[in-house]
Amino acid sequence: MKRFLTAFIALVTLAWGWDLLSATAGAPAGTGTAWVVRQHALTLTGLWSFSLMSLAMVLATRPAWLERPFGGMDRIYRVHKWAGILAIAFAGLHWLVEMSDDLIKAVIGREGRLPKDHGGSFLEAMRDVAEELGEFAIYVLLAMLVLTLWKRFPFRIWRYLHKVMPLLYLTLAFHAAFLAPLDYWGQPVGALLALLIAAGSVASVQALAGGIGRSRRAAGVVEAVREPAPGVTEVTCRLDEAWRGHRAGQFAFVTFDRLEGAHPFTIASADRGDRRISFQIKALGDYTQGLANKLRAGQPVRVEGPYGCFELPAGTRRREQVWIAGGIGVTPFLAWLEALQAAPEKAPEVDFYYSVRRRESDPFVARLEALCAALPSVRLHVLSSERNERLSAETLRERGRHGRRAEIWFCGPQGLADKLRDGLRRLGMGGVRFHQEAFEMR
Repeated sequence: MKRFLTAFIALVTLAWGWDLLSATAGAPAGTGTAWVVRQHALTLTGLWSFSLMSLAMVLATRPAWLERPFGGMDRIYRVHKWAGILAIAFAGLHWLVEMSDDLIKAVIGREGRLPKDHGGSFLEAMRDVAEELGEFAIYVLLAMLVLTLWKRFPFRIWRYLHKVMPLLYLTLAFHAAFLAPLDYWGQPVGALLALLIAAGSVASVQALAGGIGRSRRAAGVVEAVREPAPGVTEVTCRLDEAWRGHRAGQFAFVTFDRLEGAHPFTIASADRGDRRISFQIKALGDYTQGLANKLRAGQPVRVEGPYGCFELPAGTRRREQVWIAGGIGVTPFLAWLEALQAAPEKAPEVDFYYSVRRRESDPFVARLEALCAALPSVRLHVLSSERNERLSAETLRERGRHGRRAEIWFCGPQGLADKLRDGLRRLGMGGVRFHQEAFEMR
């Protein structure tokens, strides 16, 4: 994610720099005043902000064709989130640079101030409107950023507020188009800006029209609801012919309540070709609390997907396989193990670690033991924190066969993932491939 965003910002900066070099090549000496620096800072911060906002809008449409390059829809959403955060941060910086006008006048006066490129009365009028709208949009974006980072703010309300983002983007597109320097449009930066405006505007219209994920939606009914343990709801759904099937380990956006909207849940069952899928949903938020009491057999459901690249690895004989699940992170591995039941000979050599609080009351231990019993090459290790059994990088090294060519597939708490990554590096096992779902949609 960091590399992609850094490369994206660098590309935008390079396009801006090309225009800057062209402009300074014919400029007279001694033009490097504070007013010139302010103007360049204003255009660059605005370009950074708008470019990242355009990227965030395009990624918000859930482009499935980008899943492989990015490594899954979960990672696309992670880039979307941070592109949005950076865009708003640069928008705030852009606003501060704009507000420096009075400060520069007070310190050095108006001498050296660049003349405005009016371009006619109509263009000047549109620029005034664009400037006012842009300033208003920045205030709203800053407020949205605060609500997004405030995790205690109810998701249901945040989801509806987030729906104004396409309108804000179109406002910013108008702002960018009319306030961009006129000489941009004859340079590579102008071509890039036009492409960003077009792509972001199409994505915004698609979002406003409710077209995101439309081709991947399937309707169905809830067949069964049960509560295998306190705080865990198992839901089985039967979908119509629009469901394309799924690969073990993928997830879907599920809508049980239209007012509540869609929530992402990992599909906890293998694809048997009968359009039945099941979910194991843990009570982690205001909506999932008491979900078993809100659902009933026979009620309609809408499922969008499947998405994700956390799939049963193929061709894994060359690397040692280590699967690690923590709590409800066991769901993709349940689907993996179910998928292997039809062909046990294809199962790789695996050490599967499942971390739980209390083994005796965990709803998945018995099921995992039954599934692994039919797969001799999968060795299940259940670690109970109640018995002070904790997974660590040292555990992985001591329990065998995990050298530099090991491959770890992890789904569980972020804290455990960070601890294992740090431990592996400390033990000189930095060559281990560590696959993890970045499941955070907000």
